[in-house]
Amino acid sequence: MLRIGSVVMGVSDVRRAATFWTRALDYVPRDEIEDDWVVLIPARGAGPRLSLGHSETPVQDRPRIHLDLYAGDASDQAAEVERLVSLGARRIEWDSYPQDADFVVLADPDGNRFCVIDTGGEV
Repeated sequence: MLRIGSVVMGVSDVRRAATFWTRALDYVPRDEIEDDWVVLIPARGAGPRLSLGHSETPVQDRPRIHLDLYAGDASDQAAEVERLVSLGARRIEWDSYPQDADFVVLADPDGNRFCVIDTGGEV
């Protein structure tokens, strides 16, 4: 049976991306960081791996695949967005927000977009 082993993200600077994502997610490199590749794993416990590979492909404004990072509620979401911005993420002007959006679109230092989700309203 197959299972997802790692989410892979293309980045222009593997070391810079590793610095951001290890601080953002409390992950650590599984092995030594190379100039073209690193696999990040949770510092504690189980969780998905995030692999960062060097890529010269331009960043997409509307990527077909992106990360959703879950926050506990609206207050937690706001705090996490501010924390991520302080680590080097930037807010993205998104013209497709619904009126009752439970997500905020950010970009990492490489420009890869991701969302921070308020999961407080989950049923």
